[in-house]
Amino acid sequence: MTWLRTILFMIVFYGISIPIVLLTPVTALFGRNALIVHTHIWTKFHGWATEAILGIHRRVEGNLFADGPVIYAAKHQAMYETLELGRLLRTPAIVMKQELASIPVWGWAARRYGVIVVDREASAAALRRMVREAQAELALGRSILIFPEGTRVPPGEQPPLRAGFAGLYQMLKIPVIPVAIDSGKVWPKHGPKLPGVVTFRFGEPIPPGLPRAEAERRVHAAINALDS
Repeated sequence: MTWLRTILFMIVFYGISIPIVLLTPVTALFGRNALIVHTHIWTKFHGWATEAILGIHRRVEGNLFADGPVIYAAKHQAMYETLELGRLLRTPAIVMKQELASIPVWGWAARRYGVIVVDREASAAALRRMVREAQAELALGRSILIFPEGTRVPPGEQPPLRAGFAGLYQMLKIPVIPVAIDSGKVWPKHGPKLPGVVTFRFGEPIPPGLPRAEAERRVHAAINALDS
């Protein structure tokens, strides 16, 4: 049954997502607001498909929002949260890998949406560019979403945080809200998707100005709070 659900989800979600994604560059011609509405339609469709077809529901714990923009530092175990967090957090500016932002046409549309490009080489010039892009989004009142461990990991793995998080934390001087997510238990990288509940646990805000090691320790512990 789980394989049947998964196959049906792939047919329905990806079949409809292909034209939605292909239309993204066209929508981008009408400006950021139109692109945000376009993105909301896609993420809402994703939420419906995961619930109605896969039987995957979400549970939110803690306070999502603070007074003013923040950095959301989230665990990354599956594709699921990349779309669900955009819906939950009211279109944050997402930190994205250079490889994705370099895709012809689509990368241009993503920049129109307001992504922040991170270079895995973590050079000083790349870090300065990332901070400038983040500051521009903050000036518009948007929060920042980053997956500080740098990549998707299966349940049980807790890699160290990448340098990009520390750079944003130290330079932007705004609070961090850590987000623990346990999506990997129902959305494995290989095999069928499983029905169940995905928890999004929003931790207590971590204030700006802490020493780098202390900030990283607190964020790392908080985003892995559901990882047992």
